[in-house]
Amino acid sequence: MELTIISPLDMHLHLREAEMLDFVLPLTSSYFAGAVIMPNLQQPVDSKDRLTHYRERIVNQCKDHGFEPYMTLFFKPYPANFLDEIKEQIIGIKLYPAGITTQSEQGVGELKEARDTFTIMEDLNIPLLVHGESHGYVLDREEEFLQTYLWLAENFPKLHIIMEHITTRAAVEFLDKYDNISATVTLHHLLLSLDDVIGGLMKPHLFCKPVAKSPRDRDALKQVVFSGHEKVMFGSDSAPHPIHAKECAGCAAGIFTAPLALPALATLFEQEGCLEKLQLFVSDHAVNRYQLQPIKKNIQLVRKPFVIPEKYGTITPFLAGKTLPWSYA
Repeated sequence: MELTIISPLDMHLHLREAEMLDFVLPLTSSYFAGAVIMPNLQQPVDSKDRLTHYRERIVNQCKDHGFEPYMTLFFKPYPANFLDEIKEQIIGIKLYPAGITTQSEQGVGELKEARDTFTIMEDLNIPLLVHGESHGYVLDREEEFLQTYLWLAENFPKLHIIMEHITTRAAVEFLDKYDNISATVTLHHLLLSLDDVIGGLMKPHLFCKPVAKSPRDRDALKQVVFSGHEKVMFGSDSAPHPIHAKECAGCAAGIFTAPLALPALATLFEQEGCLEKLQLFVSDHAVNRYQLQPIKKNIQLVRKPFVIPEKYGTITPFLAGKTLPWSYA
């Protein structure tokens, strides 16, 4: 049995920088036609020079793979003339609440102080991608942030707002309240609950932000994804960290899923009896919501066992050592 996925897209990807970028990039660019590249580097991508340099580094490393990096800027107040000049070079601007996740210390403190930038983005048709968590109790953070999404959606009705890596039933229910709201969902949040992470011994390679929530929340994610909801897109949030940064005190947040994402998703969609909807989730919805024209690239999956390696270099992947029924041709 074979399955062809046309121009698969990862709408939320961390490539890091330097040697880590060189190692992990082919594990996405070999299997996807494009990906939305996150800007939270050690020095955030928040200027034209940093954006140009980062994109050139990515393009030079995957020039033989037929892969388009959709670049983002790290959110801060930007003047209108700068955003007008650079809008064709980015797919959106990524907003992180200050200190909420990896390398987000320079993120936004008070959102309402950024009103002018939101207005400019709305006028220029530049999407806003959001890591939507408050600084409250960890299991309530995403639901608390829904009030911020409400404020954004109502005050900037023409601004395309993407709720990144949603994890809660409340976020799923919020999705249909405003036409200008979309969402990404990860592979790991379709599979995990918090019990998988800390129900027994702590499993550092399953720790991410936002943290996995309850089985009830996970079931709501599965329902909205497997129903083929037109506003829900695949974003892996694949976030590589070396083993020493995961298996330690102060465990880094992030799960590495890039090289196994498509076979694992095919397995999930087949189990749910909706394999025909995988194309929508991993490409078509993103094309429609972002108005993209992706590189034409067909990825073949075959019904053949795929044993996920225990390690990719110094990185432990999601589902390490497990066998999937689908693999790359």
